[in-house]
Amino acid sequence: MGASGGEAAGSARVVTISATYGSSGSLIAPALATRLGLPFADRLIPALGGEPAAECGEQLTEEERVASRRTSFLDRLAHLTGGLGLPVPAGDDIRDHVRGQVEGSIRQIAASGGVILGRGAMVVLAGQRAAFHVRLDGPEDRRCARAMALEGIDEATARHRMAETDRARAKYFSRIYGLDAADPALYHLVVDSTVLPVEACVRLIADAAGAFWGRR
Repeated sequence: MGASGGEAAGSARVVTISATYGSSGSLIAPALATRLGLPFADRLIPALGGEPAAECGEQLTEEERVASRRTSFLDRLAHLTGGLGLPVPAGDDIRDHVRGQVEGSIRQIAASGGVILGRGAMVVLAGQRAAFHVRLDGPEDRRCARAMALEGIDEATARHRMAETDRARAKYFSRIYGLDAADPALYHLVVDSTVLPVEACVRLIADAAGAFWGRR
């Protein structure tokens, strides 16, 4: 499933951004939204040690909040009923429910345009003609150094957060879609954002997105 633009009729301008820990996605994505004059929707899985979603501007629909609570409840129920010999909710049941709610929210955002960080939006919107898909990444050492500077933490803490955060996001993406989020075929643009200032990355993505939309 490549980032070819697809055949869907969607015309609202959308930028999806997938970003690894330490690649400054949480800074670049909202700044890009401001530059493009588009709404911003934050990721579903914040970095380990980061602020809770509700405090960092994440836009969740009520359906997503319900799905999150339901998943947590079913997880607890599985542990409880498993020990009592009662039926245990299947993992696929939980996955399909959460996937349906998240994808619905992504399409709702995309209908009027926006910048979406995370959420696997590059897969959900792979067929939307005006959706421009971006990946932010970089070598681990540079991502670690950037995280240390931005969060004011030591190297051991940064490396721990990087490993746990990247693993959680990769696991979510793999379980939901069976794909590797690092696959460059999912994106129109891949940027090593650890070697450029945030503002330079924002300008680069904005210019590339503008060129992408201009040729359609």
